[in-house]
Amino acid sequence: MTDRTPPKAQGSSAASRSIVLARHGEPALSRDIKLSAAGYRDWWARYELGGLKLDQTPPDGLLAIARQADVIFASVRPRAVETAEAVVAGKHFVRDPMFVEAPLPPPPLPGFIKFGPRTWGVIARIAWWLGHNEGGETRSEAEQRAHAVALRLIAATETEGDVLVLAHGYFNHMVGVALKRLGWKLVENRGFKYWALRRYQ
Repeated sequence: MTDRTPPKAQGSSAASRSIVLARHGEPALSRDIKLSAAGYRDWWARYELGGLKLDQTPPDGLLAIARQADVIFASVRPRAVETAEAVVAGKHFVRDPMFVEAPLPPPPLPGFIKFGPRTWGVIARIAWWLGHNEGGETRSEAEQRAHAVALRLIAATETEGDVLVLAHGYFNHMVGVALKRLGWKLVENRGFKYWALRRYQ
C-alpha cells in the first residue's frame, strides 16, 4: 500500500487522474569518448548496468509528483532504480522489467568509423527502427510491450489513482504514443532531458 501525501479527495474521478512518465537522472558513465560500433556495443552494456552520477538533485516538480503519486513504477535498470530512490522519499515503488529501455544495437559499421555515444545512440535507434536488432527485441515487439504497459498504467489509475513511472527516455516516448492512441492526452511536456517528465490525463 502506498503512502498518500496529502490524502486525495474521496470519490475523485478517474478522468482527473494522471500518468507521469519521467526519465532517470544523469548516469555516471562518461560520454566523452569516441567509439567504433563494437566499442559502442560494449559501452551500452556497461551503461545498462551502471547507476547515476553523484551529487544530483532531483527537480522540485518531480519530487512533488512523487509525493502525490498513489502508485510508482520503476525500470529494473540501476539508473532508474537509483532515480526512484532519490525521489520517492521512502515510499514503496514497484520494479518491473517491462519498463526497461528499448534496445540500441549499433549497425555493423567498419571499425575505423568512430563516434561519441550520443551519435551512436541516434544511429543505433534509426537502425533498430528500420529492423536491425541482432536477435534482440524488435521494434514491433517493443511497440507491443509499450501498449501492454500503457494498459497496465491505465488500469492502475482506475484502481489506485495517480501513477508515476521512473524509466527511460525512448521507451517512455513509446508508452506515451500508446497512451495517446488509447485516448489519453499529453498535458505537460518537459522534453527528453535527464529528470524530465511528461504528464498524461
